[in-house]
Amino acid sequence: MILRQDIRAALAGDPDLWRDFATLCDFGGRLSGTESERQALAFLRKRGADASGVSCRALAVRYDGWHARDARLTLADGSAARCHPLVRSVATPSAGLTAEVVDLGRGTPEEFAAHREELAGRIALVRHELMFAAGTIHRRRKVMMAREAGAVGFLIAGPLAGACVAGSSGRDGADGIPAAGIAPETAARLARTRAGWPRVTLTIETEEAPAETETLLFDIPGRTDAWVVLSAHVDGHDLAESAIDNATGVAAALAVTRAVAPHIATLRRGLRVAFFSVEEWALLGSAQYVAGLDQRERDAIALNVNLDSVAGGTSLTAMTSGFAGLEPFLLEVAAANGRALRCVRPLMMNSDHGNFAMAGIPAFRLVAGYDDPQANTRFVLTPSDTRDKVAPAELAAAAELSAAVIIAACGAGEAGARGWRAN
Repeated sequence: MILRQDIRAALAGDPDLWRDFATLCDFGGRLSGTESERQALAFLRKRGADASGVSCRALAVRYDGWHARDARLTLADGSAARCHPLVRSVATPSAGLTAEVVDLGRGTPEEFAAHREELAGRIALVRHELMFAAGTIHRRRKVMMAREAGAVGFLIAGPLAGACVAGSSGRDGADGIPAAGIAPETAARLARTRAGWPRVTLTIETEEAPAETETLLFDIPGRTDAWVVLSAHVDGHDLAESAIDNATGVAAALAVTRAVAPHIATLRRGLRVAFFSVEEWALLGSAQYVAGLDQRERDAIALNVNLDSVAGGTSLTAMTSGFAGLEPFLLEVAAANGRALRCVRPLMMNSDHGNFAMAGIPAFRLVAGYDDPQANTRFVLTPSDTRDKVAPAELAAAAELSAAVIIAACGAGEAGARGWRAN
């Protein structure tokens, strides 16, 4: 399972790893439906073909398009505070939504339960959490709990002083409540006092229309009709460059593909490289892809290796989605190649691997900085998710480990691959 020296050398000497990463950052945050996303997809059509040596196969992804025209938050004293609408937030009435704010602190299930009788007709305020940590309560779950309690709006305070936070509202279909990210200083001004709950006016103006993006696939055949899927999502948010999340994963996937493509034909399984979009919209691109596979096609996929936020921290973690049988394989590959790796087992629907796992396909997400509150991955979804938060050595380490896993997975025997499905 030791990575071949020529592949290791190809990765170590690849100037395009950082160049591709910087180019993706140059496009901007790549929010779905924007020119930034379109430029990135056009770039990847060519770069993916160059890296893989095969033509691009593009699949149309139709979704409910959304664009925020304006967002404002007015406090009780008449002062304005910055806010950033969460993706696919519903619009408020044109005059705004005026309501009292209930501060739920972190926004745990226990806190929602304790305040359930007070939330109806009010706006719920919670805190953004470290994205990659044990026990994290995802923002979309908090929005769902607010809606279920009858809240008419949702505010989430980010971790970065003076800055709003982005993210998805988790809305699916017509249902939803107006939702926005705010700065921690704004949240501090919304504490309950002896006068009662503070009152604000939240205004969100949106445009919605049917939209279309695409999934880009590059198939490099092996000796059989079985596949390993290497995936990364292209889209991001418009607060910054979406550098960590997920220019790192896309650039690493391109580098891995360049290094391993000449060797795949000799291996048991082929490599399918998949670049998904609308991931930040409740994993929609990969959800449509997996749903479109028939059972034979699903059975042919032995493993999904999903690269998402793979730099911005010095440690790497494999989120193994409940597939206990994957862990010995991954740890053996990492150890053989001199790389430390932690495995975290519970299924977390926080990237595209989740849709593969839900379909019974062994899948894991490689992520940097898990459980490290000082890692730069703490800046994901904030204006500080910029290229300067990524060290070239971190990106190179993720690419090398990913290449080792891909080569080992494509070449693994049938008995070993069947073991990956154990949970």
